Amino acid sequence: MSATLPTLRQLSFLLALAEHGSFSRAAEASFVTQPTLSAAIKELEGILGVILVERGARGATLTPAGEVAAERARKALTEAEDLVQAVRAAGEPLTGAFRLGVIPTIAPFLLPQVVPALRKRFPKLELFLREDLTGRLYEALKERRLDAALIALPYEGGAIETVSVGPDEFFFAAPHDHKLAQQKTVTLSDVAGEKLLLLEDGHCLRDHAVSVCADSSVRNDFAATSLHTLAQMVRSGLGVTLLPSLAVEGGLTEGLDLTVTPFDPPIIGREIGVAWRKGSAREAEARMIAEAIRDLLKGG
Repeated sequence: MSATLPTLRQLSFLLALAEHGSFSRAAEASFVTQPTLSAAIKELEGILGVILVERGARGATLTPAGEVAAERARKALTEAEDLVQAVRAAGEPLTGAFRLGVIPTIAPFLLPQVVPALRKRFPKLELFLREDLTGRLYEALKERRLDAALIALPYEGGAIETVSVGPDEFFFAAPHDHKLAQQKTVTLSDVAGEKLLLLEDGHCLRDHAVSVCADSSVRNDFAATSLHTLAQMVRSGLGVTLLPSLAVEGGLTEGLDLTVTPFDPPIIGREIGVAWRKGSAREAEARMIAEAIRDLLKGG
């Protein structure tokens, strides 16, 4: 092994340069002077014995060797962060920063309850939230840009593990003058053939709805970007939809001329769960967050 190894500081400067493409902007983002950052990159090139950066009038570009170094640097810095978090968690769990992703069909309805509850249970927790689609949250978990994610289950992903925190029942939503609006409950056969409005591709709720309403006619000329838009379009008479109880109980349909009807047993719906990367140093903390959310959903 070489007597001299790159420092984490040098690696972080290389990543800043890769991101910003300019010594001046990378230095500003790193809160150092440009000569300091430039000298660190020179030292790194000397340690590795290769040119990492092509310097030009229009900025800085990584060489092929620089691209390889940046990729490895990103992994090394992430491993170092994991080391710090694992040691802290061993001493006092859920202290400091925790990066939690949440899907859009959960975030606006559950987070207003979850965030205060987590802060109360874990007062030293510094929660960083990111709302995004399941697929992108999954990638962020794999790339260690998130520590855990609140998603809908089931979700197939070989690189992550999940635990359920509770069910999220589906309700049938239609305008007040719809033929099924006066029924106390509906069945899947009642819904068969209805014009079903859904979220756009990428939302797991769309896949869950299609799987339980396979006999309904999905309107392919319309796809909503949010549950709020979906509810408004149903209100306008464009069709019917399925809404998760989490959203209904969170006030999604308040003030709208909609009827929300439960399905006959067996109840259909999805599970809400917490996901984390397999082998993550923060698995125990992810499970603690899941337990806190489970208690909240149960009213504990």
